[in-house]
Amino acid sequence: MSPSANTGKQFAGGWLLAALGLLVTCAGCRLDMHVQPRYNPYDPSDFFGDGLSARLPVPGTVPRGELTLGPQELLYTGKVNGQPSDAFPYAVTQEIVDRGRERYNVFCSPCHGFVGEGDGMIVQRGFRHPPSFHEDRMRTAPAGHYFDVITNGFGVMYPYGYRVSPPDRWAIIAYIRALQLSRQVPIADVPDAERAKLTGQSK
Repeated sequence: MSPSANTGKQFAGGWLLAALGLLVTCAGCRLDMHVQPRYNPYDPSDFFGDGLSARLPVPGTVPRGELTLGPQELLYTGKVNGQPSDAFPYAVTQEIVDRGRERYNVFCSPCHGFVGEGDGMIVQRGFRHPPSFHEDRMRTAPAGHYFDVITNGFGVMYPYGYRVSPPDRWAIIAYIRALQLSRQVPIADVPDAERAKLTGQSK
């Protein structure tokens, strides 16, 4: 037998062993994790008495990261002991106000306008005019009131609780407070560099 024929047989034998090994490996694989019993949304079920597969959370349980009572009550509800609070759950920094401005411009300005006068583009096209944030009753409303309105909606304003995270809601409120404060600060209290921009004067 020539060397080339012997080499060919060795190659064919190696290929056959590899194919056999692959076949044995595949035979050992199971698809139980991929083809396991499960329900699609709204599928009926014979297991539960009401015939529904979707179940409500077990009473008394709280999803991980969503504990809204105790120390977390203010952060997640805007309330302390069940009452709207004017406190913020953490110190307000420039970074938070900047984040609030960015989120406000995205979610709030279409109705409330960029400076909080309630004259946004949607209002200009016929939507109901929301109150100005600079009215006395809005300036004196506690921060928790704003948190509740953003979360649950109010009047014709629909809720944003599922769109805007609690920290971003607080950032928006911080920016609203900054807008309100901007109408109440005497010009003498404005830093020199910013005062020059407002008055058009340079030092």
